[in-house]
Amino acid sequence: MLLDTASLYYRAYFGVPDSVKAPDGTPVNAVRGLLDFIGRLVQDHRPDDLVACMDADWRPHWRVELIPSYKAHRVAEETGTGPDVEETPDTLAPQVPIIEAALDAFGIARVGVAGYEADDVIGTLTARASGPVDIVTGDRDLYQLVDDARQRRVLYPLKGVGTLQVTDEAWLREKYGVDGPGYADLALLRGDPSDGLPGVPGIGEKTAAKLLDAYGTLAGIMSAIDDPKSKLTPTQRKRLDESRPYLAVAPKVVQVASDVPLPVFDPALPTAPAQPELVDALAHRWGLGGAVARLSSVLRP
Repeated sequence: MLLDTASLYYRAYFGVPDSVKAPDGTPVNAVRGLLDFIGRLVQDHRPDDLVACMDADWRPHWRVELIPSYKAHRVAEETGTGPDVEETPDTLAPQVPIIEAALDAFGIARVGVAGYEADDVIGTLTARASGPVDIVTGDRDLYQLVDDARQRRVLYPLKGVGTLQVTDEAWLREKYGVDGPGYADLALLRGDPSDGLPGVPGIGEKTAAKLLDAYGTLAGIMSAIDDPKSKLTPTQRKRLDESRPYLAVAPKVVQVASDVPLPVFDPALPTAPAQPELVDALAHRWGLGGAVARLSSVLRP
């Protein structure tokens, strides 16, 4: 089980009241919410391995070089030397180090790699895995990794993690008319304002799905532009042709990496907190006794 950690703690932050605070008044709603998310996931799914995948760089320079608008609207500060600072709610940013400390204290593997997003870590671990993989995320971008033959699916939280949308190929085809890899082509054609991807003007989700159904892949659509016998409308042909520079680089930006140089780590789900005294100290310091007890109770052999 691979966790898109930032996606989940953002959901926890907005889903758990900000009245949940530490004894000193510091909001800890995202911390408590994430620990409860993880506890419920472990209880319901009992994964052999559990990896909290992290954004070491939420806006990698190599993606920005290809599409400068990539996540540009979410930049709070450009650093010039390292990852740009992302706009984050004032009361969420201080909770991230607490989340990291709690994951480490419990012994839950936490993996991020400089120059890459959590999505890329997830893509690489998914590519390397020999058995089934469940990806837990509130980010639809990762639908591209769904693969029934290799038992890769996405668990998308609809309400907390008590209600999870199990995303497999049948669900994708019913909803979007594409398979996993086809979802990446669909996303780059229609664009994604939340990621700063412009897409092809006039090509929305339904049109993109129809084009992919007719021509198979983005490469097939590009070939159709140059084929006078293809059934592209004059407007579609013109807009796709004018978007060639974008469509030439968009796949590398949208597709998650599968070759990230990962550190050596132990992905095994712990059967007890790795550092129980530190877990207790964090619970006391931040008023997380209930969440810590619930997660500890499901970590069992």
